[in-house]
Amino acid sequence: MLKQTLIAATKAGAEQLTHFFHGDFIVHNKEGVNNLVTEADHAAEKAIFEVIKKEFPDHYILSEEAGEMAQDSNYKWIIDPIDGTVNFANGIPICCVSIGIEKDGKMIMGAVYNPLMNEFFFAERGQGAYLNDKQIHVSEQSELIKACMVTGFPYTYLDMPNGPLQVFERFIRKGIPVRRLGSAAIDLCWVAAGRFDGFYEHKLNAWDSAAGFLLVEEAGGKVTDFKGEHYSPYQPHIVATNGKIHDDLVEVINDRKKL
Repeated sequence: MLKQTLIAATKAGAEQLTHFFHGDFIVHNKEGVNNLVTEADHAAEKAIFEVIKKEFPDHYILSEEAGEMAQDSNYKWIIDPIDGTVNFANGIPICCVSIGIEKDGKMIMGAVYNPLMNEFFFAERGQGAYLNDKQIHVSEQSELIKACMVTGFPYTYLDMPNGPLQVFERFIRKGIPVRRLGSAAIDLCWVAAGRFDGFYEHKLNAWDSAAGFLLVEEAGGKVTDFKGEHYSPYQPHIVATNGKIHDDLVEVINDRKKL
């Protein structure tokens, strides 16, 4: 029932995403001039909540727009009703619904659905990762210098050692392709599918990565923080790769190794 509810909730949110994508909607700003939220985000979130609460009214929910709906439960649903809202608001079809489920603090299931590209990603811990019911695997690229990478940048720039632009510069000076799609959930799914060899970002929230990082792991990849240690979606830094370039990528991010 948990899997079926997750799939149904993800599709319910995606139905709202699709409906508003092809119509008119109201856009508001959160903190930062380009950190947007639309009425579609709220409609998708409402549709997702309705599905979850019908089957599991006592489960804990953490969602980007509504925040925490705390319950005394072993289960937590971590929801981004529309990941890639700026893309969505500008008619760019790289956006999705992302939902991860934790049990006793461990991510056990995740779904990411971009209905505009008809791509439904799903993973259950220990059961592999799937795209539209076909199992997916990370890439085989073993040399960072030959990798195809993806990253993202925060809405408020982080002025810090080894910040987003400093790390980005290291790659582009060596001619390494680094893409910027505008949806961390899709970035992670595309690493899981072998389209990208690695992904890193300096500042994510739990709802950005909850489902996607499980997909990468279940596709055979590796996910850590910037120290190369155990990844928790409740801290901001992420490195997600095919595993073969992981250690080198962590070293370059921390400026301990030259490309």
